[in-house]
Amino acid sequence: MFTLFINVFLKMFILLTPFFVLSAFLSLTKDVLQSERQRIALKVTFSVILTCFALFLFGRYIFALFGITLDAFRIGAGTILFLSAVSMIQGNASVSHQGAKEDVAVVPLAIPITVGPGTIGALLVMGAGLKTVPEKIIASLGLLCAVLAVGGLLIIAGRLEKILGQQGLSILTKLTGLFVSAIAAQIFFTGLKNFLG
Repeated sequence: MFTLFINVFLKMFILLTPFFVLSAFLSLTKDVLQSERQRIALKVTFSVILTCFALFLFGRYIFALFGITLDAFRIGAGTILFLSAVSMIQGNASVSHQGAKEDVAVVPLAIPITVGPGTIGALLVMGAGLKTVPEKIIASLGLLCAVLAVGGLLIIAGRLEKILGQQGLSILTKLTGLFVSAIAAQIFFTGLKNFLG
């Protein structure tokens, strides 16, 4: 069970692309006060928790509603996740700056920057793949800790920007992209193997 917790925590932390999210967060909140920036960080965290758990816990019912098999969704989710990873590695994943008066916490920061199409797919697959209640509880704790870790990074975003600089954030985003591409390949080939098997 501890292995499951660590596995879910690490996988979800990477899939939430924390350093790309951090870079986008700094860009979209550059004209706001520190207190307002922290309020936005908390709102983003809360929005991501709600979104992730809705997808994670009710994924099985979504599949049943649309008549989609888990393995077919794995193939689709793996493909989308891989394309997101390529964008991060190439440095094409970016956000446009909006006015400081607009509330950017839910859209675009929570959705689709933190919880994008690939992450949604991975959450649905992971939630539908867990069978027992203890597994779901442990995985839920791992998911919650991953989201809180990303939220913690956003709360201390100003200090991290001073330490890492934009170049450091760019490097970490590309490294995250490499890990995301590996997870995407695993999801895709698991789906393909089961689909053909």
